[in-house]
Amino acid sequence: MSTFRKFFSEFIGTFVLVFFACGTATVLGCDKGKYDVAYFLTALAFGLVIVAMAYSIGNVSGCHINPAVSIAMFVSGKLSFVDFIGYVAAQFAGAIAGAAALIPFVGKSASFGANSLYDNNIVLSLIIETVLTCVFVLAILGVTSKVENGSVAGVVIGLTLTLVHIFGIHFTGTSVNPARSFGPALFAGGEAFSNVWVFIVAPLVGGILAALIWKIIAPEKK
Repeated sequence: MSTFRKFFSEFIGTFVLVFFACGTATVLGCDKGKYDVAYFLTALAFGLVIVAMAYSIGNVSGCHINPAVSIAMFVSGKLSFVDFIGYVAAQFAGAIAGAAALIPFVGKSASFGANSLYDNNIVLSLIIETVLTCVFVLAILGVTSKVENGSVAGVVIGLTLTLVHIFGIHFTGTSVNPARSFGPALFAGGEAFSNVWVFIVAPLVGGILAALIWKIIAPEKK
């Protein structure tokens, strides 16, 4: 039952992320080429969802709600292979459900906050998403490495995701999360779905890189 609770928590967390954050991008009409209120409110929405979920389900599953975070935890030895598979499956299911739940409110032809290539360039898109994810996950590994940071970890992680979005929306709409990208792309279709592999591969690579970097720079345990 404890395993089910963890997986279900990841499902709920990812559902909320897509429904509220991607929903905010859709409702406000966030355009990566326009630096208006919608742009910054969308970035803030992603960060605020993480804060809310961190203090809601963090003590149940760790509030990964992101396969890139889960793969970093797996590489770091903090998550078993079985749990890793379960987390990722729950996250993708939650993202799909979250995007589907938006349909009655935004219509079937909405963008659903789907990601897109930067300047139609696959290589640059892979690079920027890898870097953004690496920085985001590295912050997570660092702030959660000390038990005494528990009370502020959710805020730090949420603000880091906001920062990553403020910078990254201009380029790709900011993914840093394979599940968050897949759910919206599945319903948006077209180029969003045909290019979604970029936003699955790059964040996973970024998560692995963050875990490897943390192993090098992490303070020695006394």
